[in-house]
Amino acid sequence: MKLIRLYVAGSLLPDHSVMLNIGQSHYLTHVMRVREGDSIAVFNGHDGEWRAEVAAIAKKSVTLQLQECVAAQKNSPDLWLAFAPIKNKTYLVVEKAVELGVSALLAVYTRHAVVKSINREKLMAHAIEAAEQCERHDVPILEEHKDLSYLLAAWPKDRTLLYADESGGGTNLKVLLLPLPQGKYGILVGPEGGFSADEQQLLRLQPQVKAFGMGPRILRADTAAVAALACVQAWLGDWEEQPHYAST
Repeated sequence: MKLIRLYVAGSLLPDHSVMLNIGQSHYLTHVMRVREGDSIAVFNGHDGEWRAEVAAIAKKSVTLQLQECVAAQKNSPDLWLAFAPIKNKTYLVVEKAVELGVSALLAVYTRHAVVKSINREKLMAHAIEAAEQCERHDVPILEEHKDLSYLLAAWPKDRTLLYADESGGGTNLKVLLLPLPQGKYGILVGPEGGFSADEQQLLRLQPQVKAFGMGPRILRADTAAVAALACVQAWLGDWEEQPHYAST
């Protein structure tokens, strides 16, 4: 039976104890109804996955006793997603991006974006919950960029940026990816209203940026992000691997 999984802070070492925060403690005791002696799985993003035993349950806290490492640390592919926050859909984009294995989430505010700010704390909580659910051992970083020019100025020169060109000027994704070497990549998806003419021009001037098309249909921004991530992850080989729990 698969164990409940929780992301925790701090190092994971044999026989060490971990005190959970109020939210996690409430979840275990009042939602999942765990009892002392029950086992759960924990991870912290760099020490692999561990089996822990519920050692003590207090009124507002739960203490775990670490037992053994059950899976070595496995980091997600080095693939970034830059996205314009979407009204009522930003949490969905973050959740699906985490499930699809991105290592970094970069919120960028564009000319036609409806949403002009994010609640980083809530988005990170959503990302952690998605990581716990999907069996990954790490949680992606989350950054904000004032606008597209700031994002591009900070973009690493050795990382190719693939952006979804809704104007129809992008290359077929299969044709675009075929000759490219394996390496560091990022995907950029614009807002509901698409990129402005100035932003399109700015993107075309960047040597490490390549535009791709999204097929014959108009996709919502959240659909475009998920579709592009799935295609690129399949091309990078991420979908060829088996989940670690399949062999346990």
